[in-house]
Amino acid sequence: MASKAGLTRLTGNVYGPDCDDDDCPNVYVTDHGTFVVQGNAYDGFKAPDGEGLVEIPEHVLREAIRVLGW
Repeated sequence: MASKAGLTRLTGNVYGPDCDDDDCPNVYVTDHGTFVVQGNAYDGFKAPDGEGLVEIPEHVLREAIRVLGW
């Protein structure tokens, strides 16, 4: 399991459907300003090597935006 060091979770405080504990879709911000998205793997097309695709619900992005005050 990957370490969450250097990550701040922006979402997951308002539990959406099909969500319990740490297995919810979430958006994290890193200590250097990039985002990490946790969600179900998306297999609609193959991402380039070293990249991945995840699918997250709209309410998760809205929550992340609200937390950031945007």
